[in-house]
Amino acid sequence: PVRAVRRLQDPARAHHSQILLTCCRQCSSGILPNEKIRNIGISAHIDSGKTTLTERILYYTGRIAQMHEVKGKDGVGAVMDSMELERQRGITIQSAATYTKWKGTNINIIDTPGHVDFTIEVERSLRVLDGAVLVICAVGGIQCQTMTVNRQMKRYNVPFLTFINKLERVDRKST
Repeated sequence: PVRAVRRLQDPARAHHSQILLTCCRQCSSGILPNEKIRNIGISAHIDSGKTTLTERILYYTGRIAQMHEVKGKDGVGAVMDSMELERQRGITIQSAATYTKWKGTNINIIDTPGHVDFTIEVERSLRVLDGAVLVICAVGGIQCQTMTVNRQMKRYNVPFLTFINKLERVDRKST
């Protein structure tokens, strides 16, 4: 341990340590170059399907073996809803972070709350994102919170794509 401290204090080696820190980051998969790490957020209004979308991403990328329902209808509940109250009510209260790997890239995913009372959680999450997914519910349509999240993304210059969810539902909006 003492040798390691001396090496870091050695001016000739400090430059190499600095280069390693600026081009690589430690993540859940080990130390990767920055180009191989992405932070994305999934945001929208309440009940638009953010957590369900996150659960499906985790399943189809092989991170989890089974998909579960958000409201815990199957007795398990979604992986992203870790608080008991979230599982009972079927809403996200606190931003939840996870990761998956896709084609050699480590993707950190932040599932944000959709309820207006937890807007500050979305705001905190946006500060660390490389990009985001704005989920719009085809049944509920664009709501006030959708517009708020859109403004927040623009305020923090977070590039985003729009994903329209629940298009298979017969009660979707046609406009």
